[in-house]
Amino acid sequence: MQSLNTNTRFLHDNLVLYAERLQATLPDKLSVCYFVNSGSEANDLALRLAWQYTGHKDIITLENAYHGHVSSLIDISPYKFHQLSDAEQNQFVHVAPSPDVYRGKYRADHPDAATVYADEVKAIIDNVHNKGHKIAAFIAESLQSCGGQVIPPVGYFKQVADHVHKAGGVFIADEVQVGFGRVGSHFWAFQLQGDDFVPDIITMGKPIGNGHPMSCVVTTREVAEAFMSSGMEYFNTFGGNPVSCAIGLAVLDVIEKEDLQGNALRVGQYLTNLLEKQKEKHPLIGDIRGRGLFVGVELVKDRVKLTPATAEAQEVIYKLKEQHILLSADGPHRNVLKFKPPLCFTTEDADLVVEKIDLILKELEGALGLEVNNSAEMEKRRKLSTDENGHSGLNHSNEGAQKQRKRMKT
Repeated sequence: MQSLNTNTRFLHDNLVLYAERLQATLPDKLSVCYFVNSGSEANDLALRLAWQYTGHKDIITLENAYHGHVSSLIDISPYKFHQLSDAEQNQFVHVAPSPDVYRGKYRADHPDAATVYADEVKAIIDNVHNKGHKIAAFIAESLQSCGGQVIPPVGYFKQVADHVHKAGGVFIADEVQVGFGRVGSHFWAFQLQGDDFVPDIITMGKPIGNGHPMSCVVTTREVAEAFMSSGMEYFNTFGGNPVSCAIGLAVLDVIEKEDLQGNALRVGQYLTNLLEKQKEKHPLIGDIRGRGLFVGVELVKDRVKLTPATAEAQEVIYKLKEQHILLSADGPHRNVLKFKPPLCFTTEDADLVVEKIDLILKELEGALGLEVNNSAEMEKRRKLSTDENGHSGLNHSNEGAQKQRKRMKT
């Protein structure tokens, strides 16, 4: 900061050095960086890029998605706009089902959950075209966070991208919360979907500066050139300034030197294993899901009906806070405990938090009269109540589901 800090009208090596270093972690196709200041600013710019490149207007987003707090992003964030009872949904925004294989429309035991969820997006595209509109972009968090720590089935993004590209749109992957090695096995969460999937635009924020306000949009040269051809110069006072880029370089140095990605993989697996053991003990735990140090624990009062244990999740948070452990809950029912600790999180840290959760759940289950050892039987009942199409018989009104309900009552 003592050396030099200017806006990006003045060239500085840090900008180019950081862009090259960042791009080296990504597929070759993604070669142009726009540096900005926050995840919201990054996602807003991503929409502008998509609109200019395609010449189209309509956006497809996912149920329970959150992409930022500015006006353009509230419009594409059902997590936010569904809270506004008197607000009308933007006519150019279309909401596809969240690819949640635990609670969603299609479950984990569906023979091809990725395809049927992608087909839902295809149906939206067809409907949009029938109304005379055209798709500019599909946007999704690579792993849904506010939506409840949702892990999309492998192959889902590739199939969605194929549908969107055929419609003339682009695929935007929001890595604001899950990038920079958090998933452990890969540097970027979208890479969990396989080598054959590459987004057209990626947005990043939060961890990029480890607390310093910076973010980035990375896209293809074709998209960038189309944006430049609009004739409107893009300028950002603070995005890409020498100090921010120096900080970005330092963050990448620490991730590499301290093997934080490897730590996320090792400690994340250790944490998940601890939590799976808790699931065997506690009927309140319905599902454990995650990758690396991105883990969700969904609390339910009944593993068959998937009745959300919302109040209990909040109680866990409050009791942990009293012991100086900060956790939060999210998802559409606010019943999913979210584990997104710093990447320097240790196995000792994991032992501590899981030990505290164990004690809190015992107390809650005692108050609710839940039997601690009936978890395995409840899980067996839940699997039996799922029909051959991957739908829960208790949550769908088709003929198979009605028969399932009748059998359950009997």
